[in-house]
Amino acid sequence: MFYKFAVALMRIFLFFAFRIEVVGRENELKSGGIIYAANHMSCYDPVVIAATSKRQISFMGKKELFKFKPFGYILKSLGAFPVNRGKGDIGAVKTGLSILKQERVMMLFPEGKRIDKNEIVPAKPGVAMFATHAKVPVLPIKICGEYKFMHKIKVIYGKPIYLDEYYDQKLNSEKLTEISQNILDTIYALEGAR
Repeated sequence: MFYKFAVALMRIFLFFAFRIEVVGRENELKSGGIIYAANHMSCYDPVVIAATSKRQISFMGKKELFKFKPFGYILKSLGAFPVNRGKGDIGAVKTGLSILKQERVMMLFPEGKRIDKNEIVPAKPGVAMFATHAKVPVLPIKICGEYKFMHKIKVIYGKPIYLDEYYDQKLNSEKLTEISQNILDTIYALEGAR
């Protein structure tokens, strides 16, 4: 209930502050576990995807965001859960896999952090690891534009990527990174060059 209320408020704010255009929303699957994988240029990104999606989304947030308890409570109410970045947080991995196995949506950023406009950062193995372990598809999403008042923000939903061929394989970190990089390349290809 709180999630729907918060998303409705976010939509009002976002569509007033920016000129948001959504392309390819028909590519969203109506049900089943799925990972939404997007490029990450701003703290607005999770909010924009939540506001433009037809489904409720869960996402990881760095644990520092949850330290201030009232804000942490709001984040958790919005489907966020903390992750200790860079330290192999097993608890966050289990939470993410549980979300996907409950046939819900989890959002991940393949690069693992916010990226400056002209910065190129290789993908982390996480997207492929979650997708192959939970046996779910990945929906590539590209966010284009600058978060400046009344600037155009374009959100492009690509076609789901299915990784069935890897479901019953034991994949090492290098292979998972390669698969995640292919997904990241697909994201950026949704709007041409980086």
